[in-house]
Amino acid sequence: MNKHISKTFAMVDCNSFYCSCERVFDPSLNNQPVIVLSNNDGCAVAMSDEAKAVGIQMGAVFFHIKDLIKKHKVKVFSSNYTLYGDMSARVMAVLSEFSPEVENYSIDEAFLDLSGMENKNLISYAKEIRKTVLQFTGIPTCVGIAPTKVLSKIANHVAKKDKITTQGVCDLSDLEYRTYILKNFPVEKIWGIGRGSAKKLYAHKIITAYDLQKADPEYIRKLLTITGRRITEELNGISCIELASDIEDRQQIISSRSFGRQVKDKSEIQESIANHITSAAEKLRAQNLLCKSLTVFIQTNPFKNTPQYYKSASMDFMSGTMVTSKLIHQGFILLDSIFKPEYEYKKCGIILNNLIKKDFLQTDFFGNYDSAREETLMHALDGINISHGRGTLKYAACGIEQFWKMLSQMKSPRYTTRWSELKKV
Repeated sequence: MNKHISKTFAMVDCNSFYCSCERVFDPSLNNQPVIVLSNNDGCAVAMSDEAKAVGIQMGAVFFHIKDLIKKHKVKVFSSNYTLYGDMSARVMAVLSEFSPEVENYSIDEAFLDLSGMENKNLISYAKEIRKTVLQFTGIPTCVGIAPTKVLSKIANHVAKKDKITTQGVCDLSDLEYRTYILKNFPVEKIWGIGRGSAKKLYAHKIITAYDLQKADPEYIRKLLTITGRRITEELNGISCIELASDIEDRQQIISSRSFGRQVKDKSEIQESIANHITSAAEKLRAQNLLCKSLTVFIQTNPFKNTPQYYKSASMDFMSGTMVTSKLIHQGFILLDSIFKPEYEYKKCGIILNNLIKKDFLQTDFFGNYDSAREETLMHALDGINISHGRGTLKYAACGIEQFWKMLSQMKSPRYTTRWSELKKV
């Protein structure tokens, strides 16, 4: 008896997401080469199709491509994570109207479970998804449809590679068409196959996705562990990778970022730590989670010819907490234990570990739990910041001037989260 249950997935991916967000609020950027830079304006992390056409590649160092930018009048922006995060949330909200099960895979990608909709015209349904997301958010997307998540990623790649022919949609449900695509799809581009795994497969004459599909799953398991076997099964249309439950399985929240310049003053690092903790604690509360362990780390610039130093320190909360002030207090104690004044620091960050659902916490008599008053204060703080813009209310420890912040000399306004930065027409 065949126990395999037929599934259908859609992978929805926003096109040049960061660039598209900038274009939503500045239509003059349409059909123009646009790039978005990484932290501290270091290198290109997002490019429009027009920017790729003039030769700008992912990861290109900004300093090295200034002449190319000038020659082709490329529009350049610093990363605006506040804007991109909000626009991502809007896209995901629209996608949730098309499927009861959505996995927010990344800031610009989501898997949708379309199982049970096989009687629909899935290509028409995918086009409706694209149309609605574009209408409600202004963000263009591509959609890949297939019976497994791995195949849907491949389908999405095909849809994006030739948007004119595919009209932004590719359906690999048809076995004959799927075989044709897999025979021409390099194995190193398969979702879940890293560079090291690709080298192993090449050494065994497995060059394309079709070659991997036809390989013995047990042989692939020995070569690439159980993950490789699952990918092989998925290429054969057998769904082995379910939609992630995301929040329940989350074990840590990380917040870190490089400084805009070298920092020696401990008070500036404290401000940065307080801001990282504030951001991470907001995510804790949004997911009804408690943190039972906090790690703080600092490091120098590994690319600079100066004395190097990296250090981290951790502590546990017996009862778990979601209160920002408690985390900031302990974060400063951890920073005191690892800070050395003789170094110039380039980066710091925090990690909230051992996360548990608040409802699942096992209490004990001696635990120092968050009080009802503390929880009410935190939710009131979050409510004000949601209504009036992030950072409207914050702890004094987060600082005001924040001279240590990243270089963002070409950042666009926070159009959707700051009243003072609304688009004027």
